[in-house]
Amino acid sequence: MELKTHNKKAISWRDYLELCKPRVVALMILTSVIGMLLATPQSVPLEILFFGNLGIALCAGAAAAVNHVVDRHIDEKMARTANRPIAQGRLRPNQAVVFALLTGLAGIAILLLFTNLLTAWLTLASLIGYAFIYTMFLKRATPQNIVIGGLAGAAPPLLGWVAVSGEIHYNALLLVLIIFAWTPPHFWALALHRKEEYAKAEIPMLPVTHGEAYTKINIMLYTVILVVISILPYLTGLFGWLYLVGALLLGAGFLFHSTLLWMDKDSGMKTFKYSIVYLMLLFSIMLFDHYWVAPITYQIQF
Repeated sequence: MELKTHNKKAISWRDYLELCKPRVVALMILTSVIGMLLATPQSVPLEILFFGNLGIALCAGAAAAVNHVVDRHIDEKMARTANRPIAQGRLRPNQAVVFALLTGLAGIAILLLFTNLLTAWLTLASLIGYAFIYTMFLKRATPQNIVIGGLAGAAPPLLGWVAVSGEIHYNALLLVLIIFAWTPPHFWALALHRKEEYAKAEIPMLPVTHGEAYTKINIMLYTVILVVISILPYLTGLFGWLYLVGALLLGAGFLFHSTLLWMDKDSGMKTFKYSIVYLMLLFSIMLFDHYWVAPITYQIQF
C-alpha cells in the first residue's frame, strides 16, 4: 500500500516573523531607540530601553500582520509580495488575526508596565492609524494615501522620546516631521518601479493615477521639503555642527538621486534604496552629535 503525500508545509515561526515585516520594524526601532537616547542627557534606564522598544516593536508587528490580512488579495498580484505567508496559503487569515491581536495586546501591556500611559496611548494610536485607517481605507481611497498615512509610520522617535521623558516635546515632533517628509519620496520611488503591479492590483498610487512625470516632480519637491525640515533640529539647538553638516550632505545625496530619477536615469530603485540609507545615517549622526558635539560645546561654554 502506498502512503499518500501532500505538498502542504508545516507552519513555521518564520512565517509569523514575516507577518511582522521585520526589516521595516527594525528601521522603526532604530529611530525609537535614538528618540529615547536624545530625550535625556543622562543614560536611559535599561528597563525602559529594552521593554519600551520591545513593546513598540510588538505593536508595529501587530499592525504589519493586519496589513498582511487586509492586503492578501493585492499581495497575490504583486511580485514583491506574492510570496507572503497568507498570499501563499502558508497561514490562514484567522491565524494572522489572532497573532496580531495577541502581539498587539502584549505590546501595549509591556508599555503600560514599563514605560508610561502616554507612550501606550500614542503607540496604540499609531497601530490603529497604520493597520486600519491607512491599510483599510486610505490606501484604496486616494493617491495621497502614503502622505496622510505616513504619520503613523513616523511616530517611533516620538514614542521613544515619550517613553523616557513622559512628555511630548517640540524637538521630538521635529523628528516625526523628518520621517513624515521622508516617507513620500521614499515610497513613491518604489511605486514608480512597481507601477504596473499597483495598476494591476487597482491601488491608486500616485504613478498610476497621475503618471510618472508628475510623480517624479513630487518626489523632487518633497525631497527639497525634507532637506529644509532636516535643518530645523539644528536651528532649535537640539543638535550641533556635526548634524548640520551630515544633514546637508545626505540631503544633497537625496536631491542628486531624485534628479537622476527626474531625468529618467533611474527606475526608482536606486532612489528607494538611497532613501533607506539616508534615514539610517541621518538618525545615526543625530546620536553621534548628541554624545560627542553637545558635551564639547557645553565644556567650551562653561
